Amino acid sequence: MIIGSGPAGYTAAIYAARANLSPVLIEGPQLGGQLTTTTEVENFPGYPDGVEPFTMMDDMRRQAERFGTQFVSGIVTKVDFSVSPKKVVVEDEQEFEADAVIVATGASAKYLGLESERTYRGRGVSACATCDGFFYRKKTVAVVGGGDTACEEANYLAGLCEKVYMIVRKPYLRASEIMQQRVLNNPKIEVLFEHNTIQLTGEGKVQGADLIYRKGEADEEQRHIEIDGFFLAIGHHPNTEIFKDYLHRDAEGYILVDGDSPRTNVPGVFAAGDCADPHYRQAIVAAGSGAKAAIEADKYIKSL
Repeated sequence: MIIGSGPAGYTAAIYAARANLSPVLIEGPQLGGQLTTTTEVENFPGYPDGVEPFTMMDDMRRQAERFGTQFVSGIVTKVDFSVSPKKVVVEDEQEFEADAVIVATGASAKYLGLESERTYRGRGVSACATCDGFFYRKKTVAVVGGGDTACEEANYLAGLCEKVYMIVRKPYLRASEIMQQRVLNNPKIEVLFEHNTIQLTGEGKVQGADLIYRKGEADEEQRHIEIDGFFLAIGHHPNTEIFKDYLHRDAEGYILVDGDSPRTNVPGVFAAGDCADPHYRQAIVAAGSGAKAAIEADKYIKSL
């Protein structure tokens, strides 16, 4: 049983099906996973001209299907990993049993919750600078956040873009000292402390952002910045809550695995992709971890 339909889940299905493990993949609420929120994929090997994310994920799905993977639409609502075989319930109706389970449920980026974020998603709004920064070469962008991730992404974008705004809600950066210095010493980065984003503006794509300075204070004021891209760097939330009674997780909810392997604390349950990766969150890394999980699942089943 494979839970999740992103690069990790589909790759695990390809490997598992070719190993005659009769995989069943639960597709979840978002076919293709977090990757489908990006505009175009240019950094996945095998697509020299780039590829639309839905096209790439459909290619993976068809490849898994070709080798015999069965697909089930729906969301997993309950699991029981205390028994063998493991039990997985979909939509509180269908119950499946499996000798091994690969969890590939991914992680969801945190957004500010603005209506305009949804309007411009894929048209200037992104939650991955490494994925989408290339499209904003020599342009002006904004990064929201004040932690290490935000500083890292701002520095990365500064290597590509003409100018980078950092929109920071607090009067200080939460990042480590070294990351703060890299940002503050970069002439391409302007940090806007004590600013909140009210809305994004533009004709068909992001062209600007309305901000409020020192919201609720006597000297509160509004300002507008012209930007071509708006990057969220306020964290991710791994989609692992349903497994909390069985799998060990870190403080953020990412599934803990045994060293460099996909093995979890429950024999026969493996984790792959962003749900167990708080660091890289790249499609190619997720796909590789899906292959590892399927190989380990094959070894486990053969040992039963």
